[in-house]
Amino acid sequence: QVQLVESGGGLVQAGGSLRLSCAASGRTFSNYAMGWFRQAPGKEREFVARVSWNGAITEYADSVKGRFTISRDNAKNTVYLQMNSLKPDDTGVYYCARRVAVPAAYDSWGQGTQVTVSS
Repeated sequence: QVQLVESGGGLVQAGGSLRLSCAASGRTFSNYAMGWFRQAPGKEREFVARVSWNGAITEYADSVKGRFTISRDNAKNTVYLQMNSLKPDDTGVYYCARRVAVPAAYDSWGQGTQVTVSS
């Protein structure tokens, strides 16, 4: 399994920005779509964003559309989540994950990075 390590989380005021990074090991990173998820305390993990293997297609949860941007740099084996106009409801642990086309599931997860947005 690929090793995924998230970074870039922290404490930020509402309206601020953070950029999360997810670094993947190995040389097969570019073969897979990647996703970002988040989990707030006491809540289920929810989908945030996804990017196709070549970066051509992106998808976002309605709650973050227009504020978050997912991107990837396959040469660096890294996927990013640029988060702007952050809201307190964005608080949670953010995870990156690798998606395999068959059986269309996320098979590898990072350890998560905490994002806290204060009012």
